[in-house]
Amino acid sequence: MVLNKQQGRHPGFLVISCISVLVFLLIWEAACRFELVDQIFLPSPSAVLERCASMFREGTLMGHVLASTRRVMIGFLVATLLAIPLGIVLGTSRVARAVFDPILSFLRPLPSMSWIPLSLLWFGISETQKYSIVFMGTFAPALLYVIDATRNIDPLLIRAARNLGANRWQVMREVILPGSLPQIISGFKVILGLSWTCVISAELVAAKEGLGFLIMNGKEFFQTDAVVLGMVMISVTVLITDIVLRKIENKVLAWQR
Repeated sequence: MVLNKQQGRHPGFLVISCISVLVFLLIWEAACRFELVDQIFLPSPSAVLERCASMFREGTLMGHVLASTRRVMIGFLVATLLAIPLGIVLGTSRVARAVFDPILSFLRPLPSMSWIPLSLLWFGISETQKYSIVFMGTFAPALLYVIDATRNIDPLLIRAARNLGANRWQVMREVILPGSLPQIISGFKVILGLSWTCVISAELVAAKEGLGFLIMNGKEFFQTDAVVLGMVMISVTVLITDIVLRKIENKVLAWQR
């Protein structure tokens, strides 16, 4: 059943969601305590919680979270800041599309993992290497979102602006950018999730801190509670950044509501 916005905000649905999560955790805990599953392969929620409390007290957990978040934000921001102006140019100029389309078609299918060997050769095991993996994995998709959003602008609006005397720059600033912004922001929310996939890939291969490192290190020493904790922290961090992005979207696109 599809819920409309009013139903989704009803406190009753929030209670149902909380109960379903609680039941899931209780079943998981019971399965571990009655040894229906081996805790080496799947630790109980209480074991994960104990690991979380221990690492939080030591100050290492927030270090991993902040390291991954910083890498995502820097790589994501650089990719989007370059993709917005270039995407608008490509979306409005046939000549520019003819020049860049072949290169974009070549880069687009490459997964972030495929860039790791080259990035290690170029930058070594450094922060720049992590930023570059996020950038390389998100730039082409972000650019495509901007191009599509720009090309979906109603041509009548552009023609009307030009008939009223607007030059090319004014058409881009007053018509194309505001008109394409909702679709661009929606696309960037998807790209932000992709950024986390990229940074975790980079940290699994070469890192000394970060949530990807936490997961890989836990796997090496059979600390599955640390592995699950790393996975949980990725989900929690992505949810928080998504909420922040929604708040920014509501502020920037207040005129659309």
